[in-house]
Amino acid sequence: MSDRSFLDWPFFEDRHRALADDLDAWAAGALAGVDHSDTDAACRSLVAMLGAGGWLQYSGAQAGEALDVRSLCLIRETLARHDGLADFSFAMQGLGTGATSLFGTPEQQAEWLPKTRSGAAISAFALTEPQSGSDVANSTMTAVRDGDDYILNGEKTWISNGGIADVYTLFARTGEAPGARGLSAFILPAGLQGFEVAERLQVIAPHPLATLRFTDCRVPASAMLGAPGQGFAIAMSVLDVFRSTVAAAALGFARRALDEALQRVTARQVQGKPLADLQMVQGHIADMAVDVDASALLIYRAAWLKDQGAPRVTREAAMAKLFATDHAQIVIDKAVQLFGGDGVRHGMMVESLYREIRALRIYEGASDVQRVVIARQTIGAM
Repeated sequence: MSDRSFLDWPFFEDRHRALADDLDAWAAGALAGVDHSDTDAACRSLVAMLGAGGWLQYSGAQAGEALDVRSLCLIRETLARHDGLADFSFAMQGLGTGATSLFGTPEQQAEWLPKTRSGAAISAFALTEPQSGSDVANSTMTAVRDGDDYILNGEKTWISNGGIADVYTLFARTGEAPGARGLSAFILPAGLQGFEVAERLQVIAPHPLATLRFTDCRVPASAMLGAPGQGFAIAMSVLDVFRSTVAAAALGFARRALDEALQRVTARQVQGKPLADLQMVQGHIADMAVDVDASALLIYRAAWLKDQGAPRVTREAAMAKLFATDHAQIVIDKAVQLFGGDGVRHGMMVESLYREIRALRIYEGASDVQRVVIARQTIGAM
C-alpha cells in the first residue's frame, strides 16, 4: 500500500482526497487485467475504460471552466503507479485537446471535448518535427492560406497516439513573423486527404508513436485555434499546464518502485534475516523515500500555484519536471538493484518501470532544457 500521508498536505482539498481514493480503488480492479500484448488495442481499450469510468472528464475543461491541475497530477500519479499505459492514455486526452480547452471557440469545444472527455475520440498533440525537437521556433511545417482554407505541407515526428488518434492539435508556420511568432495551431481530424502516417516508431516501453506526413493537406480556416501567429504561445501555455503532470507520472512510477522494493527487502531473507535489516539497504530505502517526498512537494506546489490563478508557472513546473523525472530514474534504479537478478528479468514490475521512466526525462521538455528554463527564470528575477 503506497504512502497516502501526502494527501493531508495543505495543497489539497477534500475533493482531491476523495478523487485520489476513488481512482485508486477503481484502478486496482479495472486495470489489473489489461492486455498489453497489442499496444494500439490496449490504448483504445484504456481510453474507453477511462471514459466509461468518468476519469476523462478531468482531461479537458468546457467553456467557463478551468483545468484543475492538482486533479490532473493526482490522476496521472495514481494511474502511473498502477499501469504506465493507462497514465499515457489519460495524459494524451488532456494534452491532445488542451489547446481546445484553453483557446478553442465554443463551436470547437462543443465538437471535440465531449468526444475526448467521454473516450469516444482519441486525441494527439503534434508539435515536434524531425529537425526541431525542443527548438519549437525552428519548425518548418507550413500552412499557406488559400481562400477559405489552409494547405499543410511538412512532417511531424515522435507524435504520441500517432496512427490511432481521431483528432490532432497541430502546429504549423503561417508566416506572420519570423521564428516563434509565425506559428499557428490547428485542429485536424484523422483521415484528411494528404495526411498520412509515414512511420510507426518503436521504443523501449511500447507506446503508439508515429511520424506524420502532410502533402497539400487542405483544412478549413475554421480549424485554426486562436489567432494567426498565436501557435507558439498556445503550445507553451498548454505545456505550462501539463508539464507538472509529467512530473506526477514520474512520481507515480517512483512510488510503485519504492512499494515494490519495500515488499522485496522485508520478504527476502539473507543469512536468516530480512534484507531490510542490512544498513546499506536501509540507506537505499531512505534515499528513495526522500526523493519521492521531495518530488511530490515540488509537483503539488506548481499545481497549487496554477490552480490559484497564476498566469504562468514556468519556473515551478520546470523544477518539478526536472527533479521528479531525474530522481524517479534514480529511485527505480535502486529498486532494480535491490531485486538483484530478478530486477532485470522481463515481466517484473521494476524492470517495466525501468523502461517506462526513461522517456519522461526527454519528452515535453528534456531535462537539460528544463535547466536552461530554470536558470533564465532565476536570473531574470534578479
